[in-house]
Amino acid sequence: MEDQTRQQQAGPEVQARIKASFDRQGLMRHLGARIVHIAPGCVHIVLPSRPEVTQQHGYIHAGATSAIADSAGGYAAFTLFPENTSVLTVEYKINLLAPAMGDHIEAVGTVLRSGRTLTVCRLEVFGVQDGQRSLVATGQQTLMCVEKRSEQPENPR
Repeated sequence: MEDQTRQQQAGPEVQARIKASFDRQGLMRHLGARIVHIAPGCVHIVLPSRPEVTQQHGYIHAGATSAIADSAGGYAAFTLFPENTSVLTVEYKINLLAPAMGDHIEAVGTVLRSGRTLTVCRLEVFGVQDGQRSLVATGQQTLMCVEKRSEQPENPR
């Protein structure tokens, strides 16, 4: 499924729903993260490397790495949810494989199984330097499809 989802884009209604929800996330805005790809069951989020998201050694902080991985998986699941629903993370686990460094990092959330209530996603985070990707973190996530809940009003970026 992954190769197919990388080639296709989600429909305009799904893209608009995902982007509107993502724009309401204060943490993603604060970090400077942005969605770069939305396909059915697959979302990519990029976080540019800058001093504000690094730890003491100059690598991108594990908290920032984990946060964009969580959001990528959540929105990947959300692409497959019915229109009048929302998404919440139930749990996730991240294995940090190498220091996160590069021009930016890219989190890829991919749905492994979408169920009526629970969805499981694979999480991958890559360090990207001069177009070369290197896997820096991997994980798995469980998400819950819930009835639509009110979200914060949109905040311009």
